[in-house]
Amino acid sequence: MKNLLIKEMRLSAHVLSYLFLAFSLMALIPRYPILVGAFFVCFGLFQTFQNGRETNDVLYSALLPIDKKDAVTARFIFLCVIQGAAFLLMAGLTALRMVFLAGAAPYADNPMMNANPVFLAWVLVVFALFNVLFAGLFYQTAYNFGKPFVAFIIASLLAVGLAETLHHLPGLAFLNTSERLPLQFALLALAAAFYWLATVLACRKARRRFAMLDL
Repeated sequence: MKNLLIKEMRLSAHVLSYLFLAFSLMALIPRYPILVGAFFVCFGLFQTFQNGRETNDVLYSALLPIDKKDAVTARFIFLCVIQGAAFLLMAGLTALRMVFLAGAAPYADNPMMNANPVFLAWVLVVFALFNVLFAGLFYQTAYNFGKPFVAFIIASLLAVGLAETLHHLPGLAFLNTSERLPLQFALLALAAAFYWLATVLACRKARRRFAMLDL
């Protein structure tokens, strides 16, 4: 598995999968739907799937002297590594905004989502949607990715819209502040559990689908 992961990171991965980690910096943009940054991180990962199709990486991986299922597992681990790096970067920027920049005018008077634990929870939700709706469904054919990616786009935009709407509803204003942090961190923990469970189940299902494919 270690060698397969090295292959994913050094050979299969498109450079944009790494460069698009820079979109994590969108967490610092005031008065902007900063959750879109998580979508662009996933768009960078999409480039790896697209590049792999064009270079026949899927067939190459299947022809290696390994269990076909392990190629899928390595790809999912790669996704988690990139998403984990993006999450840690966004978490650091969130801490910066909450501790040092909370009183800055562009952040203090911000009608859009602020960077806080709830924002980080939504980031994990978007990443989970990518892993389930795109990465998981991709291995139905290991070739066609149009419908899976459209499904992810729709779901992620709905998530962004919901995240930007909830804190405007009565009684939910705390979702966009630094108040009630224990509850916010509880929501973050719940989102982390959802991300882990969704990713594990998507990986298992993708492994089964790929094993049955006749490439």
